[in-house]
Amino acid sequence: MFHDEEPAASSLKPEAIIPGADLSALSLSDLAERRDLLETEIQRIDAITEKKRAGLSAADAVFKI
Repeated sequence: MFHDEEPAASSLKPEAIIPGADLSALSLSDLAERRDLLETEIQRIDAITEKKRAGLSAADAVFKI
């Protein structure tokens, strides 16, 4: 009855990426997909880091009178 509302197993997100986990069971395409995901995440982290640095620099400029 309520099972219709649950997502299908194939539509669930893959397991979280755990640093240091065994990668030997992954296929070449899985490894490439994982690498792309990690590179995208690094770019996202770099963008947020740059925004925070810019905000910090602006705040420093205001309070250094």
